[in-house]
Amino acid sequence: MNVRLVLVDDQEMVRMGLRMVLESQPGIEIVGEADDGDTALAMLNRTTADVVLMDVRMPHMSGVEATRRLLEHPDAPSVLILTTFDLDEYAYDALQAGASGFLLKDTPVEEVISAIHHVHAGDAVVAPSTTRRLLDHFTRARPTASEDRDAGTRLDLLTAREYEVLRWVARGLSNAEIAAELVLAEGTVKVHVSRILTKLGLRDRVQAVVLAYDTGIIATGDG
Repeated sequence: MNVRLVLVDDQEMVRMGLRMVLESQPGIEIVGEADDGDTALAMLNRTTADVVLMDVRMPHMSGVEATRRLLEHPDAPSVLILTTFDLDEYAYDALQAGASGFLLKDTPVEEVISAIHHVHAGDAVVAPSTTRRLLDHFTRARPTASEDRDAGTRLDLLTAREYEVLRWVARGLSNAEIAAELVLAEGTVKVHVSRILTKLGLRDRVQAVVLAYDTGIIATGDG
């Protein structure tokens, strides 16, 4: 089954370029385009999509606000943020709003295609180095003391193994890579990740990365 994709960017040339490249790929179907957040939300109310490639800086309604409103709905498509700079405040805010990851606009085509399929499969696109810089740079987004305590309390729900798996997830490793590190079956790691997300009330791996940095499980510079 094709991945139904919507392109949201205020630059027509960017949308045209993405369409030309992506619609030629097997397994991807472009089902709509929009040039700002307002238009995107209106279109997605009447168009079924699996993944949205969302620019962050747009007139009328930013990609961050559009992402936040879109993901309030239980059956919303996954959102991949498009950004020009890897240290983009808006990209960080979009991750906090529930986006499944972000891509730089100069990302190689094969990586864009891979990212689309990953988020369609329910995973998240976490580039460890870029995510780490985002989290370190925008210290204003640190949680309040009460939020920090609440997150710490939720972490107590994890088993020792789940806590260990979370540390590897926060470093950006895939399930297969974590399995190799811990000498476990990949399916076992997948179960651990699912339980971690459920226990911590997280949407996906991106939010797990954010939580891990916010609570100090992983410090900037850890590798």
